[in-house]
Amino acid sequence: MDTKLTLVADKDIIEKAKVYAREQKTSLSNLVEKYLSSLVLKNSEDDFESSPLIKSLTGVISSGSADNYKNDYRDFLTEKYK
Repeated sequence: MDTKLTLVADKDIIEKAKVYAREQKTSLSNLVEKYLSSLVLKNSEDDFESSPLIKSLTGVISSGSADNYKNDYRDFLTEKYK
């Protein structure tokens, strides 16, 4: 069952979002619904379809470096503030 929702946002953002929605051949309501759905379903990967940007970034960082990011960042800061 659909329910009406009123949102308040910056006018420029709304206008840009409307243009984006038009380019994607969908409605602004549908974009907002998909975004909200992705927030509440983020724990269920089966229910979430990644955007093309996310798909293109998948695998960019090797799992080894992703696991050691805290150590890498600590080393970076240590070097930076010597």
